[in-house]
Amino acid sequence: MSDADRRVVRVVKGGPIMVQGPVDIEMPDGSTVASDRFMVAICACRRSKTYPLCDTSHRKRARTAD
Repeated sequence: MSDADRRVVRVVKGGPIMVQGPVDIEMPDGSTVASDRFMVAICACRRSKTYPLCDTSHRKRARTAD
């Protein structure tokens, strides 16, 4: 894999996982969620109403465990 083909994944403390897009997210049930955005926020707290995509619901309440 060349450096040009690499994607950057950034874990944000207390927030989402940021992935360079576009991406297809494969869910446990086999379905796929597609995003054509240049940067995609993936929910890490499972509070998002648009899960697996982040809707900033993590900002409303602090996490109890890290």
